[in-house]
Amino acid sequence: MENKRPQIKTNSIKRLLTMLYKAYPVMLPIVGVCIVIAAVTAALPAIFQQKIYSVIGEWVESGDWAGASKQIYPLVTTLAIFYIISMIAGFARSQMMAVITQGFLNKMRQEMFAKMQNLPVKYFDTNKHGDIMSHYTNDIDTLRQLISQALPTIIRCTILLTAVMCIMLYYSLWMTLVVLLGVFAMLKITKKVGSGSAKYFIRQQKSVGITEGFVQEMMTGQKVVKVFNHEERSRADFKKDNDDLFEDAFRAHAYANVLGPIINNIGNTLYVTIAVVGGILLLSHTPNIGIISLVKGSVAVLSIDIVIPFLNMAKQFTGNVNQVAQQINSIAMAIAGAERIFELIDEEPETDEGYVTLVNAVIDNEGNITETEERTGKWAWKHPHHDGTLTYTELKGDIVMMDVDFAYVTGKPVLHDISLYAKPGQKVAFVGATGAGKTTITNLINRFYDIEDGKIRYDNININKIKKADLRNSLGLILQDTNLFTGTVMENIRYGNLEASDEECIEAARLAGADDFITRLPSGYDTMLENNGENLSQGQRQLLGIARAAVGDPPVMIMDEATSSIDTRTERIVQQGMDKLMEGRTVFVIAHRLSTVQNSNVIMVLDHGRIIERGSHDDLIAQQGQYYQLYTGAFELE
Repeated sequence: MENKRPQIKTNSIKRLLTMLYKAYPVMLPIVGVCIVIAAVTAALPAIFQQKIYSVIGEWVESGDWAGASKQIYPLVTTLAIFYIISMIAGFARSQMMAVITQGFLNKMRQEMFAKMQNLPVKYFDTNKHGDIMSHYTNDIDTLRQLISQALPTIIRCTILLTAVMCIMLYYSLWMTLVVLLGVFAMLKITKKVGSGSAKYFIRQQKSVGITEGFVQEMMTGQKVVKVFNHEERSRADFKKDNDDLFEDAFRAHAYANVLGPIINNIGNTLYVTIAVVGGILLLSHTPNIGIISLVKGSVAVLSIDIVIPFLNMAKQFTGNVNQVAQQINSIAMAIAGAERIFELIDEEPETDEGYVTLVNAVIDNEGNITETEERTGKWAWKHPHHDGTLTYTELKGDIVMMDVDFAYVTGKPVLHDISLYAKPGQKVAFVGATGAGKTTITNLINRFYDIEDGKIRYDNININKIKKADLRNSLGLILQDTNLFTGTVMENIRYGNLEASDEECIEAARLAGADDFITRLPSGYDTMLENNGENLSQGQRQLLGIARAAVGDPPVMIMDEATSSIDTRTERIVQQGMDKLMEGRTVFVIAHRLSTVQNSNVIMVLDHGRIIERGSHDDLIAQQGQYYQLYTGAFELE
């Protein structure tokens, strides 16, 4: 893989430019006009310089200063006007490009983030988070350099080079040929060196993503690194990634840094060559051939008033060729960045073919359901049928899995022939060793992943027919590791139901047993949490996670090791609140502490993706199977 040559995909740039034009269809052409004006006005002074030198030559020969001054003043005034126009156009271009660049990057970040929200959980399970973050930082920054600097420079220099070339041909064909020979050498070297630097700039961009991913991973797991004294191993692993980044960046910039001096020296050599050739042509009284002589219909001898401005034009010409060459690196990095950005944007989104939605409902004594816009605390599934009819089914939390098979990777099944029945108000527990498939079952219920075979029915509706957003709105999820977001305690609880009032959030915290420690925080419910609530204990974070699930008042609760990080005393407090929370709800519990599942209606014992035992606590004890052995041997599975 190290020797594989990265391919530059120019279609990424085409796609990028198309998006840029669609985002700014009016402002972008105006910027183009400003660039043209600035480029043309930068090339025209050479004509005026030639005329001024010509007038000065006539004045030296004739001594008529008065006549010469009448010709020079208008030329100088016109030249000053051109410089002012060029300055205004350049200022307008820079201001509009600042708006276009930052505005476009803002749109790109929004598009990436919007797309990221629609990606399946599998994408985040299989990609390093730091590498994903690199799309928003390093990759986006390469586009900033391309849009704000590289593209305007290339367009301006191309127009300027064309204009200067026309002017040089206008004055002298012989000296223009000398310039073209130098430019040919520049282009050959630029192609050779530029392609090498582009290759390593693309590698560098990928190495940056890998390195940032590793750093992010180490920052998240720093406590684990220190506990197991893995500092030296972490340094060694980082050194490898960092050395790869150094190697790619070194080679990229080594190529890039050598290009500028080479082009400059060719330009200096060309300048001296033109001066020498011009001097030889002057001394030999060589007839000058150019468009100017063809227009006049006569061939004049080459004069000093053409050679001097020609030297300035050659310097200007080679300088702009050098500027274009320097932008190759920015273009190469932008291509690499754009490819990575488009890889994210082009990722297959989470598919959702569901059409059954969750609506607020009014249910009368006879069980008739009426849809309403008001929040009633009652919910129903709105089910449109192919024949045009519409039915409503009360949301109860009746979940059935029938003969379900699933594999994260094709050919490596994780679940085999799973069947279970969870009636409203029942508590179903899953126990088993790590990797038995407990969490996978809950991932299938909320459709983080889709089953390969079998069926899952929710209130007698195939969950594939239910819109994923509505399905997940009906589920409360409490994970082993609680993620808290930057914001107040109140805002983190309200995350479970954005429409919840402060009173409802406080009641949910009381139900979860979190109110006691929250009221003792410096600012109570207004205490700011940052860095995933690092100023709270693991148990306190877990209590907030339970409160967040409680405020959503879902009919189905999924608790994946919900009390694993809470001490025994706190667990008793939480369990009391959990029992209240679970009343009338269907609850799925994953636990290693068998003490937390004894009161479950049914306990499923899993082993290698199969349900090997099922029944109540007393039933399983009576069977004296694996559950009995686990229970009598220790209260902990692991």
